[in-house]
Amino acid sequence: MGDLETEFNLKVVLVSFKQCLSEQEEVLLDHYIAGWKGLVRFLNSLGAIFSFISKDVVSKLQIMERLRSSPEREHYRSLQSMVAYEVGSNLVDLDRRSRHPSSGCRTVLRLHRALRWLQLFLESLRTSPEDARTATLCTDSYNASLAAYHPWLVRQAVIVAFCALPTRKVFLEAMNVGSPEQAVEMLGEALPFIEHVYNISQKLYAENSLLDLP
Repeated sequence: MGDLETEFNLKVVLVSFKQCLSEQEEVLLDHYIAGWKGLVRFLNSLGAIFSFISKDVVSKLQIMERLRSSPEREHYRSLQSMVAYEVGSNLVDLDRRSRHPSSGCRTVLRLHRALRWLQLFLESLRTSPEDARTATLCTDSYNASLAAYHPWLVRQAVIVAFCALPTRKVFLEAMNVGSPEQAVEMLGEALPFIEHVYNISQKLYAENSLLDLP
């Protein structure tokens, strides 16, 4: 995971999520992992405020990389093949986290939930006015996504941490694609791909009753 130390560039995330879907709209896990690595670089570039999410995401990416290099790696080529394999082989803890706490299905579900938060936050950055308070944008996005899965104490700590977020201009400049205006334009190009991957994943998990894995 040493490549997480390299500088974030929104173009890399755009390319990864563009390549994430096969012609059959399978979510290809190598590109999904690559896209997430780019998003982690973005979070890390903003300091310790997002460490509560980025550390958890990195641990989940490491689990997925181990599965992708395991003897069963062909089953983990895509999200669809992974779900079919793990559900069909009873490798998912549906009721309580016990025998398979690091199953691919559970691991990706945590990434999937975090992706929703980031998608909502980046979309609000893209569409908000220049003087918008990033703390408000981030809190609203968090409350509409990840907050439902965190205990009350964590939620309060996270919302307090958001108060120290940099300005919208700083966020857009951290994307390393030029001016804030150019960053907004590229977000407009990248976010539909991220949303499409999210929606396909959401539908797959719903169809297999996996959205509430412990």
